Amino acid sequence: MPQKYGGNKADERNINVKYNGRDFATLRKNLIDFAKEYYPNTYNDFNEASPGMMFLESAAYVGDVMSFYTDLSFKESLLPFAEELETVYKIAQTYGYKPSLSYPSQAQLDVYVVIPANAEGNPDYDYAPRIKAGMQVTAQGGQTFRVPDPINFQASGSRSPIGVTMYEQDSSGLATKYLLQKQANAVSGEVVNETFTFESPKKYDKVTLQQNNILEIISCVDSDGNNWYEVPYLAQDTVFTEAPNTPEFDTETSVYASDVPYMLKLLKTSKRFTRYVNSNGTTEIRFGGGTANSPDEEIIPNPDSVGSSLPGGTSKLDIAFDPTNFLNTKTYGEAPANTTLTIRYSYGGGAEDNVRSNTIDAPTRVEYDDFPDGLDATKISNMKNTLATSNKQPSTGGRSGESIDEIKKEAAAYFQAQGRAVTKEDYMTRIASLPTKYGNISKLYITKDSTLGGNEKQLGYDTKIDAQYLDDNFGGEITFGDLLAQKENPLALNFYTLGYDNNKYCIPTNEAVKQNIRTYLTQYRLMTDAVNIKDAYVINIGVRFQVLTLSNYNKHEVVLACIEEIKRFFQIDKWQINQPIIVGELSSIISKVPGVAAIVPIKSDGNPNNLPIVITNKYESSSGYSGNLYDINEATKGGVIYPSLDPAIFELKFPNTDIEGRVVGDIESATE
Repeated sequence: MPQKYGGNKADERNINVKYNGRDFATLRKNLIDFAKEYYPNTYNDFNEASPGMMFLESAAYVGDVMSFYTDLSFKESLLPFAEELETVYKIAQTYGYKPSLSYPSQAQLDVYVVIPANAEGNPDYDYAPRIKAGMQVTAQGGQTFRVPDPINFQASGSRSPIGVTMYEQDSSGLATKYLLQKQANAVSGEVVNETFTFESPKKYDKVTLQQNNILEIISCVDSDGNNWYEVPYLAQDTVFTEAPNTPEFDTETSVYASDVPYMLKLLKTSKRFTRYVNSNGTTEIRFGGGTANSPDEEIIPNPDSVGSSLPGGTSKLDIAFDPTNFLNTKTYGEAPANTTLTIRYSYGGGAEDNVRSNTIDAPTRVEYDDFPDGLDATKISNMKNTLATSNKQPSTGGRSGESIDEIKKEAAAYFQAQGRAVTKEDYMTRIASLPTKYGNISKLYITKDSTLGGNEKQLGYDTKIDAQYLDDNFGGEITFGDLLAQKENPLALNFYTLGYDNNKYCIPTNEAVKQNIRTYLTQYRLMTDAVNIKDAYVINIGVRFQVLTLSNYNKHEVVLACIEEIKRFFQIDKWQINQPIIVGELSSIISKVPGVAAIVPIKSDGNPNNLPIVITNKYESSSGYSGNLYDINEATKGGVIYPSLDPAIFELKFPNTDIEGRVVGDIESATE
């Protein structure tokens, strides 16, 4: 609607100003109408070629351009509509998301080393090396790959087993050397060190790294040997650190060091920084605002220690709060001063780092942990000279940085997650991202907890519950703790987990892994959430079947082919906790095996549900099974075998012996 414009006292006219015209044509028309209405005697030559029209159209042109850039500026301030790469980078990082300038290529390496045998002809693992994290390997094309995790040839775990092969023997056949093999993940990227010197402290100081396309900040160490830690935002004052899983760290968890070489710790530190990436490919390291050398407690008095006392007490009113002192604290980290920082980082990546198989074969930088005292130095040197690597598969994943659309999508998703674990899916994703050096779980299932600690009033029970009440109502066979267990805690989650042993059999997750998971989740779970990590049950099974074959097929080969299909069906990687067995699905697979004419249900007391394939429970501990007895027949409904109410997984542990199949006859082929 046109608005009234009130002039000064000398000009009391009310002028209609139209604000809805923002394009050139509308602005031109409004200016002409304005001149005709308010300046009819001053100017009336509105011919296209008149000088006055030149000024009117120039004004309309300027207004149109200003409207365009006003709209553009507003649109660029909104992430979904922004189009400029620089703007998208800035908005994404205000959301907490850091766009990737480049992606490294990833490869799985086979790492080999030859060690001597002992006097008995067995591998002498005292000479087996422990390679520190950061080993660098060069590909034949010149690309550099780095192994982020340590490689321990002295420990064989479910996630990192050791392959042992006799390499050399003497004339009597006694082994003299063994070839050890381990697998390790490697990422591409050139690794460099860059130093920066700081004198007087500056609030929120920053430095720019020399190289473009930074992939990872590996370490940041000052001249005093103190580590500085990267955090997502400066207000985060705790970081994850690691400690070797040794008896010195924890005697209880160190027994699992082969599977869990490192334990997670939470460290509170003021020496922290954030990483800021620019659209031109550069990376800035930004530090905190704390410039005072004194502890925060000395800069800002404790409010509990300031104020007036009760009669007869001591007053502490001589301490004043200076608001400017807050600016000097290390709440947002400290600013480096009078030191030199050495920043180690990797850069590069891109599609050119994707290399062919069997080309990553030249270790160029290797650091070893100390060997036990008393070992032969020559043998250690010879062992180091045998170190070799190879990649059986091509490296993949290397590509250029994210596109504008990718950054928009990922930034929005990151902002919505808020770095928290809220849903069950959030927790599962977080646990799956736990680095393998801190242990790993193979199977995970999450449910609400059915227990809640607290008192009677909290749980809605009569506060007068006592021993007599329990005896009168429950015959003394139930405790108050049992009553508590009947109340559900909606804020608690039970994590049912399982791991693998060296043979990839399901086993309970060891305490070291559980402890690392608890520590890891403290950074992401809500304060009100409780997390219980428990062991899921393993229900070992066997399979029995019988078939009719076509007459022109070898019966033995048909049975073997059926057994192989059953093995693939029950391959443990495909199974999850609380996954039911659909017998019809398995029957369909077997019926499609070449030579199978029909599946014949087994008629026996062990098959009361008349299933085409019989699934049995194997539970004898003495035979290597879990010891968990489970009534499979009772758990079978409509051809589906359901797991127990307590989270459990079905496992075909010994497929070579636990699958029984036979041919009960044959029929003529339809083609004959």
